[in-house]
Amino acid sequence: MIRCAQCQKEFTAPEYKERVASIAGSIQGDEYVETYFFCAECGVYTVEYYHDRFCDEESVSVSGPLPKPRGDAKVELIRQCPEPFNKHCPCLAHRAYFGESLD
Repeated sequence: MIRCAQCQKEFTAPEYKERVASIAGSIQGDEYVETYFFCAECGVYTVEYYHDRFCDEESVSVSGPLPKPRGDAKVELIRQCPEPFNKHCPCLAHRAYFGESLD
């Protein structure tokens, strides 16, 4: 269950209409997936971080609130990628998002 980091409103599964963007990347064999949820009531983003460690257990954490302008910029960057769930995508958006550390 994901909640808004500011007002604690529950984002409802299974469709998660508040989920606006996700991107995956592979860094040193680990998979990272970052998912942005937008709360229309608060006007802020909550970010879920999924980390699948190559040699260890996976973890999930949540952060926020992320101000709308910063979240909008991240979402816009993710939307420039043709395959945001492809952790090996070599596009400019992936490289800009994750930096030069992608596998």
